[in-house]
Amino acid sequence: MKIDRLIGILSVLLQQDMVTAPCLAERFEVSRRTINRDIEDLCRAGIPIVTMPGAGGGISIMENYKVDRTVFTTREMQDILAGLRSLDSVSGTNQYGLLMEKLSAGGSDFMAGNQSVLIDLSSWYKADLAPKIEIIRAAIDGRQELEFLYFSPKKEGRRRIESYYLIFRWSSWYVWGWCTSCRDFRLFKLNRMAELRLSGAGFEPRKVPLPDLKNERIFPGGIRVKAVFEPECKWRLVEEFGLDCFEEQEDGKLLFHADYTDQDNLISWLLTFGDRAELLEPENIRKELRELIEAMRKRYAQ
Repeated sequence: MKIDRLIGILSVLLQQDMVTAPCLAERFEVSRRTINRDIEDLCRAGIPIVTMPGAGGGISIMENYKVDRTVFTTREMQDILAGLRSLDSVSGTNQYGLLMEKLSAGGSDFMAGNQSVLIDLSSWYKADLAPKIEIIRAAIDGRQELEFLYFSPKKEGRRRIESYYLIFRWSSWYVWGWCTSCRDFRLFKLNRMAELRLSGAGFEPRKVPLPDLKNERIFPGGIRVKAVFEPECKWRLVEEFGLDCFEEQEDGKLLFHADYTDQDNLISWLLTFGDRAELLEPENIRKELRELIEAMRKRYAQ
């Protein structure tokens, strides 16, 4: 894309005192005439570029501009490159890697070997995730409605939405859009989508509120949990709730306190600990858990 090439050329010029048009043409795999047009576009955009013909000449940016208005520091550029690399972890292509090479061209400090931040946004479902992201991005760019089968805790059914934002949060990918059946904005989790496709119907963009992604908004809590865990569970409690979620008792056991969002999810989570966890409160959920365990015992006793 031309904009990618312009960014790459600007990056090279900011990092090198002077570079020739043939060198830029070879680096970006275009003709010298294309490079000349790109340089003209950068000049029209207000970048003070100087060209010097003849032997020893080339293309450069005015010195004062380089000193006083450097676009990115080394740390800032490294963070940008880390972000671009992370997008390739879910895109299923190397398109961001190619852009990254253009941005890092001419600056050895920016190359992959010197990166200290590595981000992987993919998941166990990467094979299904990458095509979904591509379809959603096409829907957002083309202002086309999306259709899909959606599996939610309450029900499953077909949805049609106007998609506006693709979001990565809480270790998962979501799309934020206007649901035509709910007549409101909703957040949909990509891993719960199936049969995703462009509907072919366009839409006029509406005024879109940014999604409220505060933890307390999406996970409102409401269930005060008190439980006791065996010492060997400490690593999981720290990983999932932090160091302040429990108090270590004299016998080494861990007295756990937390707010939980959903009763079914709480029971499922406790069961993953087997006999190494005991729910103390709330009493009504403790009773339900006891009945569930008894029903499971009877099933496996057959």
